[in-house]
Amino acid sequence: MGVSTSAPEKGVAVVTVDFPPVNALPVRGWYELAAAVRAAGADPEVRCVVLTAEGRGFNAGVDIKEIQREDGHGALVGANRGCYEAFAAVYECEVPVVAAVHGFCLGGGIGLVGNADAIVASEDATFGLPELDRGALGAATHLARLVPQHLMRALYYTSRTVTAGELHRHGSVWRVVPPAELRDAALELAGEIAAKDGHLIRLAKAAINGIDPVDVRRSYRFEQGFTFEAGLSGVADRVRDTFGTDKERRA
Repeated sequence: MGVSTSAPEKGVAVVTVDFPPVNALPVRGWYELAAAVRAAGADPEVRCVVLTAEGRGFNAGVDIKEIQREDGHGALVGANRGCYEAFAAVYECEVPVVAAVHGFCLGGGIGLVGNADAIVASEDATFGLPELDRGALGAATHLARLVPQHLMRALYYTSRTVTAGELHRHGSVWRVVPPAELRDAALELAGEIAAKDGHLIRLAKAAINGIDPVDVRRSYRFEQGFTFEAGLSGVADRVRDTFGTDKERRA
């Protein structure tokens, strides 16, 4: 359990997340993920990183129960900072990052794939931001990198999800494949990228980040301010306390 790194092919590092039962990451998990991605990107032998997960889904976001268990705001601050570091690590990785997504990709999962360089998804993958149903805000910055502006807003306000096929039609998912073929498809794309000159691919990553129209770190940090405001005002706890209850299901 945790975050591990493997090297199945020359020039490719695979960073795998495994936090049963649903890959809802605790605070330490976000920092472990950030450290693993940064270390893989800094390895001179690596030219592409594949980000993947074990279990039922790619990522279920923040571990809400960890926040509920703690008095005060320490866990909320930790989750905010941990997500910020993990999302930034993916975006700032020295080499391209390919996200291999299966099952659910929710909340913080959107932050990860939205900052990735390419996405390969299985046919069962769904993507969404249930933040308003969880007493939180954030990652609209990253959802806006996956879908057009008005669709992003509608998805954000409703907490609805979209399928991998829908994102493929919007051009944000590279390929959609059967679940059994996901790893091979991600490694195929990663291998094609890793075949490029290692120094040149790093220059290309820096150049593309440099022309991005949105500063994703600053934009996401701005969103996090409202997440913390919701926490201080008490509205976050009021909504979060319905998480997983009959009251939430009736809403």
